[in-house]
Amino acid sequence: MSLHRSLKTKPAALNQHRSVLKRSERIERLVAQERFRKDGNSPLGLVKVASRRIGGKGE
Repeated sequence: MSLHRSLKTKPAALNQHRSVLKRSERIERLVAQERFRKDGNSPLGLVKVASRRIGGKGE
């Protein structure tokens, strides 16, 4: 049985922009912005962090 073409993954699919960050990525960005302290803040209930794509459509 073959796999439908819409379900196949392409190597370029791994490099696509993700709008949702993992908790560890969000903490890294908040620490860089000095909005989160690892010793004082809880990692639960973090604020939203914008994940903006840099560059044009051709990248």
